[in-house]
Amino acid sequence: MPMHRAALAALLASAVAGVAAAQGLTPERIRAATSGVDQQSIIANAATGRDWPSYGLNFSENRFSPLRAVTSETVGQLGLAWSYDLGSRRGVQATPVVVGGVMYVTASWSVVHAVDARTGQPLWTFDPQVPREHGERGCCDVVNRGVAVHRGKVYVASYDGRLFALDAATGQKLWERDTIIDRSRAYTITGAPRVFAGKVVIGNGGAEYGVRGYLTAFDAETGEQKWRWFSVPGDPSKPPEDESMARAMRTWDPAGRWWEAGGGGTMWDTMAYDPQLNLMYVGTGNGSPWNRNLRSPAGGDNLYLSSIVALNPETGAYVWHYQETPGDNWDFTSTQPMILAELDINGRRRKVVMHAPKNGFFFVIDRETGEFISARNFTAVNWATGFDSEGRPVENPAARSATEPFEAIPTAYGARNWHPMSFNPQTGLVYMPVHGVPLTLSPDQGWRMNAAAPNRFQSASGWNLGFYLNAVEPKAKPFGRLVAWDPVRQQEAWGVEYGGPWNGGTLTTAGNLVFQGTADGRFIAYDARDGKKLWEVPVSSGVVAAPSTYEIDGEQYVSIAVGWGGVYGIVQRATDRVTPGRVYTFRLGGTAPMPAVVEAERRPLVGGISYTAADAQAGTGLYIANCAGCHGAPGVNNGGNVPNLGYARRELLEELPHVVLEGAFLGSGMPRFAGRLDEAQVLQIRAFILSAAEAVGRR
Repeated sequence: MPMHRAALAALLASAVAGVAAAQGLTPERIRAATSGVDQQSIIANAATGRDWPSYGLNFSENRFSPLRAVTSETVGQLGLAWSYDLGSRRGVQATPVVVGGVMYVTASWSVVHAVDARTGQPLWTFDPQVPREHGERGCCDVVNRGVAVHRGKVYVASYDGRLFALDAATGQKLWERDTIIDRSRAYTITGAPRVFAGKVVIGNGGAEYGVRGYLTAFDAETGEQKWRWFSVPGDPSKPPEDESMARAMRTWDPAGRWWEAGGGGTMWDTMAYDPQLNLMYVGTGNGSPWNRNLRSPAGGDNLYLSSIVALNPETGAYVWHYQETPGDNWDFTSTQPMILAELDINGRRRKVVMHAPKNGFFFVIDRETGEFISARNFTAVNWATGFDSEGRPVENPAARSATEPFEAIPTAYGARNWHPMSFNPQTGLVYMPVHGVPLTLSPDQGWRMNAAAPNRFQSASGWNLGFYLNAVEPKAKPFGRLVAWDPVRQQEAWGVEYGGPWNGGTLTTAGNLVFQGTADGRFIAYDARDGKKLWEVPVSSGVVAAPSTYEIDGEQYVSIAVGWGGVYGIVQRATDRVTPGRVYTFRLGGTAPMPAVVEAERRPLVGGISYTAADAQAGTGLYIANCAGCHGAPGVNNGGNVPNLGYARRELLEELPHVVLEGAFLGSGMPRFAGRLDEAQVLQIRAFILSAAEAVGRR
């Protein structure tokens, strides 16, 4: 007779507890270590770097570790200490958090793993059981960027919008809160929560789908909601929530009825905190729809899209903002990680926010007042020529054409995206992944909210852009770089060229090092002063997450969570290694064997199934509206963590109506399309896949 699931779970929990006890990490010891994590301990840890207690290491989120056992002289002696299988085949974007010898790291579908940070032995896991059909309700893979730890609790937000408090010692759920204000809208959460002033703060994603952005704070102990701040105004027929919303309302044109498409402004990633000023900072997202000519026809800045906003963490009250992309028109979010620092500028010590968002400019902003200090493009840019003395962009008029296509540079993928950057106060340099993914925007003058139609990118799954994508082929070429940037001189100090985009976030240390994983499956250490490569090791997949480092018993460890994915990584990859997600941890003199890797199956272009040219033509627009966001261009892209159908098995395409309509891969996150497509349309999509594969084969 099969064992009852509860009894089996209890048996497994007992076995894991036994392993933990053998390693000295009993629940009592874990509870004792984690119960001391609070605001003051995080401030104190910034001086020692022994733990990595929060997503960006400290409240400034500078990802600078003062540890110096591993240096530019000793880094060549790094070897593997241990590795841990995350059991994940989708994107892994979490920075491992380490407290008291315990590592907390998340994998795709928001699953939390607690691991002995010395040995890699598992302690517990927590799976929030995200419904797999929710996978299509987010733009950019079913990822999660990590946890927060505070006074014996671990906080994680699930992809479907729930916030959990877990016992840090056992993984037991202590409370759960639904953060979503309207379940009829496609809200998600991919970011790591933060704890500021005793509040757990989390934002949401979903601007592509038509939502209104907001940030919510919950009491860290009880889970009681304490405040909520909206980033864009709501229906003008209703009273605004506060004065900041009343001010914002004046910057939108009601003729566009933006509130029906939500307005956007989702705050899905970056936050930082200054305890002395008692200010928290958050980056806001893009407009919904992207095209401002549609959501606000008369123009306007559309506050508070694409901005850095300072709030009082006690009350959520607005304090100041700086808008980096007024009237965003290109999906130029400001949600990319920011860093707080003190810089000497023109003979004056300034408390600043440093930020390099999607729009391609590096900003330095006074964090006490929001005053604009400087901005300089750190990569090629064509939507604006620069920023004036008032902090306003000098725009290229062609970038806002209501009728003509525009190849925006950077694109909606961003010159930078969520991949974290780091700042080393010893060198005075910021180390950031920079990339380019070509894209052309053509105005969709017939756009209507939630109107699924052929050729409108992912419109069948709820995308609302107001643009056709790549209707005109872009001319730019993809690229990827690591850039060391001087924020005072506003210029590049050194750079490293990669073979392509979507390389991982960075870590810098007092040992004069910069660590970064790459899209082509390497983990590398550079000299922070000049960019000389000092150490490199192959890992099991492309890397997009940022590393962390910590110390146990006087020994420094460096950890990276590996797992290819994200909005670019869904459809393309730069390595044939496709091993499931894994944490790699290194130390000086480490001798653990590297785990075996899994190579992608090499398949020929699909063929051998008859189709008509008329079906292929009809299937083109259906494919763009339903399939392209996950499966890419058939035969052109090599496939990311979701297969490219140009290389599918013939048997799969023969059964495509069953696969698509009945949800054969629902467990992997592919939805059922019954009710959206019929069998004839699926066969037209198949015809397009076959014809595209044939065209690639003839090149």
